[in-house]
Amino acid sequence: MISPRRLLPILEWLPNYHRADLRGDLTAGLTTAVMLVPQGMAYAMLAGLPPIVGLYASVVPQLVYAAFGTSRQLAVGPVAMDSLMVAAAVGAISTPGSEQYVMLAVVLGLLVGLVQVAMGVLRLGFLVNFLSRPVISGFTSAAALIIGFSQLKYMLGFDIARSKHVHVILLEALRRIDETHLMTLLIGVVSIVAMRIIKRRSPRLPGALVVVVASTLAVWAGDLAGRGVAIVGAVPAGLPSPVFVPIDAQMVVALGPAAVAIALVAFMEAISVANTFANRHRYEVDANQELLALGLANVAGAVFRGYPVTGGFSRTAVNGQAGAKTPLAAVITAVAVALTLLFLTPLFYYLPNAVLAAIIFTAVFGLIDVRHARHLWRTKKDDFFVLALTFVATLSVGIGPGILTGVGASLAWFIVKSTRPHTAVLGHLPGTTSYRNVENYPEARTVVGALILRMDAQFYFGNVSFLKERLRTLVDGDETLRVVILDCSGINQLDSSAAEALHGILHDLRERGHRFVLSNVKRPVRDVLDKTGFVDALGPTNIALTVHHAVQGLREEGVLDADEAPAATSG
Repeated sequence: MISPRRLLPILEWLPNYHRADLRGDLTAGLTTAVMLVPQGMAYAMLAGLPPIVGLYASVVPQLVYAAFGTSRQLAVGPVAMDSLMVAAAVGAISTPGSEQYVMLAVVLGLLVGLVQVAMGVLRLGFLVNFLSRPVISGFTSAAALIIGFSQLKYMLGFDIARSKHVHVILLEALRRIDETHLMTLLIGVVSIVAMRIIKRRSPRLPGALVVVVASTLAVWAGDLAGRGVAIVGAVPAGLPSPVFVPIDAQMVVALGPAAVAIALVAFMEAISVANTFANRHRYEVDANQELLALGLANVAGAVFRGYPVTGGFSRTAVNGQAGAKTPLAAVITAVAVALTLLFLTPLFYYLPNAVLAAIIFTAVFGLIDVRHARHLWRTKKDDFFVLALTFVATLSVGIGPGILTGVGASLAWFIVKSTRPHTAVLGHLPGTTSYRNVENYPEARTVVGALILRMDAQFYFGNVSFLKERLRTLVDGDETLRVVILDCSGINQLDSSAAEALHGILHDLRERGHRFVLSNVKRPVRDVLDKTGFVDALGPTNIALTVHHAVQGLREEGVLDADEAPAATSG
């Protein structure tokens, strides 16, 4: 039975809270709130939602995560990636900005939460492993471009039809470039430059808040709204009240695939940054409990009119650097955002939309991972092609299909590689008891009369034919062959098809007059061979502890010619 403290970590850390941690948590909580307020509004706009929804999504989810989460530094709230995925999913069935669109985004948040809760209860945290690093890198790089260019209309000051294709947005922007509102563009560009300079020279200073305050004052003092600069306008004051989230089968069918994709991507993002800070501060993060915590945070957020949230990279980094020691920092952030909703929303009236777009530009273009792509091109080209395929697919067919294409390609390539695994012909290293791949070790000498082959993969139905064909090719080309030794050190398991294939290999070799010997057989593999009768058919004496023992035994029997004995050192 799961203990209440494990299910509800707040019961563990709150009663044992150290007063000495309060200063760091207070500083971190307030600092993160200063960053979250403008970011939350900007990301809501990216999702096609009113800016206030971003603030709604920044209060209750943080309180819920603080109670159920296992990370002490993770800052939960709206993020760029999820916001874009929300826009792609909901925008396909509703008009951005409409009441129906807002409600569907809330429904999507509820579905994401339910998916994550179910995954946590079923302990499916391992599923995120299917999102390999090349897939994530290609996906995030392409998504960053889509996110960035989706904000061009706010930077240029004229409306551009929404599209999941970057080239469509670019062509439309170029075609109408003469409609650019120069004052709007100037505000956006200056904001980007200012945030980059602040980040480089004063990283502790909240650059987003600085440009929000400065630009709002400039628009108010210069009456720039009257000269065509688009502003946020009236932002409703007050805390969000709970609502009944209407949901039906049609909504589940329409939004279900996007909910699953967002749930996985959000969890991947959160668990990655949570583990980074857990390792830095020497504590453990429970992946399945994190799924449960994020899921409950999203469910609660939907009830209070929020949209999907997760742990953000940049905010968590700020939270950690500012001194967060416990989840109390998240509680303080939530309280600060709540106070903003209660008393400060009128101050955002003259905030230019271009500044919110600039905040998004600055945040997402750092996601373009050119360095990793170059590294894979130099070191692992098959992974590079998976990255490139994911990147192109995301740009050309959209966010959801793009990541599914990447995952599918990654799994397909894994299957292809497992059906044609690495094999090596082994030779003896003079002066040792070691046998190594003759292609990698020129000094290794093959044993006259013996073929020693190592297979580096699990042996299963998918690569049975490959191994049989590989052995047939090597055996047919050696007229002096008397024995085949299969080094099983790289085989961790085998299935019934593989066991049956070994029976066939044994029969074929005996028909040719050759001996068949196995070496380095691991216990799980030996158990299967015992149960399938292969050990009896082969003969227990034909299973050796190591390749060295196999060769020495065959020489003592006279099957192989005598040779100088290897030195008694281990290779």
